[in-house]
Amino acid sequence: MSLEAIRYSRGTLDIIDQLKLPHESTYVSIRNSKDGFDAIKRMVVRGAPAIAIVAALALAVELTSLPTIGSSAEDRRGFIFEKLDYLLQSRPTAVNLADAAGKLKRIVIAEAATAEEVTERYLQAAEQMLVDDVQDNMNIGKFGAEWILQSAAGGKDKVVVLTHCNTGSLATAGYGTALGIIRSLHFGSNLDHAYCTETRPYNQGSRLTAYELVHEKIPATLITDSMASALMRLKDVTAVIVGADRVTANGDTANKIGTYQLAIVAKYHGVKFVVAAPTTSIDMKTLSGEDIEIEQRPGREMLVVRGPRVKEGGGEMEVDLEHVETVITAAAGIGTYNPSFDVTPNELIDAIVTEKGVAVKGPDGSFNLSRFFLVAGELKSVKRT
Repeated sequence: MSLEAIRYSRGTLDIIDQLKLPHESTYVSIRNSKDGFDAIKRMVVRGAPAIAIVAALALAVELTSLPTIGSSAEDRRGFIFEKLDYLLQSRPTAVNLADAAGKLKRIVIAEAATAEEVTERYLQAAEQMLVDDVQDNMNIGKFGAEWILQSAAGGKDKVVVLTHCNTGSLATAGYGTALGIIRSLHFGSNLDHAYCTETRPYNQGSRLTAYELVHEKIPATLITDSMASALMRLKDVTAVIVGADRVTANGDTANKIGTYQLAIVAKYHGVKFVVAAPTTSIDMKTLSGEDIEIEQRPGREMLVVRGPRVKEGGGEMEVDLEHVETVITAAAGIGTYNPSFDVTPNELIDAIVTEKGVAVKGPDGSFNLSRFFLVAGELKSVKRT
């Protein structure tokens, strides 16, 4: 069973504290937009789909506690717009958050007589996002597994894959995107082995992806980021599967730092490179990766590690949760460069898997991503307010 990273019922929202994983599974209560902003900014919750959902539901919880006497529909709309704009500043690179905010704004703009009606319209839309995300991820898993078996496996019925960062239940409402494809391969008895990187400097791979793989008993091995080239040379890797925080109109992809170098290594070794992302991660208003704002994280994240002590003794390592410490690992005074994401150019990507199907490059070498937004023969608006 997939992990439940987001627990919501109308009026309450609790999210698993990813900063304490994999040693402690504790939940944090989100009572308002400020709590949601803080959880996203500090990476208590991360992963583009999960960020969008937690932001939307944080405001939903806040709205259920607001007094409504003397409050007009227009006042309530103004409050919702203000809070959504505030939440947008928490993680600027992840386009899912902007997509969700734009959709929610358009929904509450619709005519309503009372503040209560505006609130109810918002609540229903935010709650539906939670439901839709799980189904979309399951579709991504299905389409991605089918494409890899048909186009990358070379006739084999079992594959070996490598993934980066965390793209599972902890990064989404459930099931996952890139990790959802790995789940689908495993459930279909088509996965020989999965490898996951540590994903420095925040270790989302070793702390989170490894945690999910162990939880679901998927055959897997953890490697350091610097082992990827040797792995592809020696272990017959079928495909690299990664997620995306943003996919531009030409198919360039912003994802966790280290993705770009994996794509280069995969190209050299003839390994298929697959990006898994819902269409909410596709930004048709941004033409290429050169136009993506890359978030710069505090340098301190590179210099220290935090975790519980290891108990002394033979055999399997035991952790001492009574003693959690922060340890510096670098020379004092060294400078840092800590971008949270990098951009993988489209020429290094073989397939982009969405909940609506798989996009591959045409004869001209470009992805036709606009087809995912076609409605009645016209390009559906993807304007984000």
